[in-house]
Amino acid sequence: MSALALNAEALYLELLRGARSLCTAHTRLVGITSGGAWLAERLQRDLALPGESGQVSSVMHRDDFAQRGLSAGGQTHLPFEVDGADILVLDDVLYTGRTIRAVLNEIFDYGRPARVQLAVLVDRGGRQLPVQADFAAARVALPETQSLALARDSAGAFSFEVKNKA
Repeated sequence: MSALALNAEALYLELLRGARSLCTAHTRLVGITSGGAWLAERLQRDLALPGESGQVSSVMHRDDFAQRGLSAGGQTHLPFEVDGADILVLDDVLYTGRTIRAVLNEIFDYGRPARVQLAVLVDRGGRQLPVQADFAAARVALPETQSLALARDSAGAFSFEVKNKA
C-alpha cells in the first residue's frame, strides 16, 4: 500500500461544486462503470436533476480488448436521447485517457450529442492521449507501479484504494 491519503468524501464535495458550475438545465450525467457511475448517481440526487443518470461501459471500444476481454462491469445504459444532448461524463480517476476515448466512441454509438464534458475526482497525470478533464477535484502524481480506485461502502460513502501493481 501507499502513504498517499486522499479523502474521497471531501473530494466528492469539490466535484459537486464543479459539476454544479458545468451543468445547465439540460445537462445529462453519465458515469463510467463503476466508480464514475457511483458518482453520477449521487450527483444526480445532490444536484436534484430530473430523471436518472446514465452509465457507460468502455469495454467494447478499448484498444486493449484482446488482452482484457469482457469485464464483469456494468453495461451501457443511457436513459435519454443522446442526439443533441449536453452530457457530463464522470469518472473517478483520469489516467492515460484511453478509457475516455473508448467511452466517447460508445456514447457516439448511441447518437450525436451537442456537447460532452468530463469531470473527475482525481487526475493522476500520465496521459497517453490528448484528453483533459473540464473539472478535476484533485490532481496527484502517482508512479506507474500504483493504481488508484474509488471504493464505496454499504452506506454509499466513498474512499480510495491505492495499490501497488504486481
